[in-house]
Amino acid sequence: MSRIAKEPIELPKGVEFSQSGATVTLKGDKGALSLELNSEVELAQEENTLTVKARSGSRFATAISGTTRALLANMAQGVSEGFEKKLQLVGVGYRAAAQGKKLNLTLGFSHPVVYVVPEGITVETPSQTEVLVKGSDKQKVGQVAAEIRAFRPPEPYKGKGVRYADERVVMKEAKKK
Repeated sequence: MSRIAKEPIELPKGVEFSQSGATVTLKGDKGALSLELNSEVELAQEENTLTVKARSGSRFATAISGTTRALLANMAQGVSEGFEKKLQLVGVGYRAAAQGKKLNLTLGFSHPVVYVVPEGITVETPSQTEVLVKGSDKQKVGQVAAEIRAFRPPEPYKGKGVRYADERVVMKEAKKK
């Protein structure tokens, strides 16, 4: 059995679990998320804990049971606490401004970049050079942050661009004469 799948999932207070057929739904303060279970995975609930087991001993069943357990744990954390990614804009004149469901970015291009934020995600700009991406779905939050970063990834010579708050950009030495 997968080492990850062996651990039970503790459901935080205020999180409701429901299962209908192969669909699992978790509801909490931050919203509701659902997941389609694979036919090789079995789910058991005892009070506030969920246990994931593989139906057979095949390698695929073992692997998918660990993946399912990780997805369910992320869903439980997402609907109770939520997820957040912080981006920083480094460069002269690089600015960000959130306006409703749009994020206006000035990234040194001849035109402003307007990013339309998808449903279920909120974007905040505490300062002109910081962007906070928040949501209950971990995958969506990471995808939106990656799409914003892709407009101007940090370059290795001056370090200008959009980077994650915890990202360390390795700088290259300039060409010498």
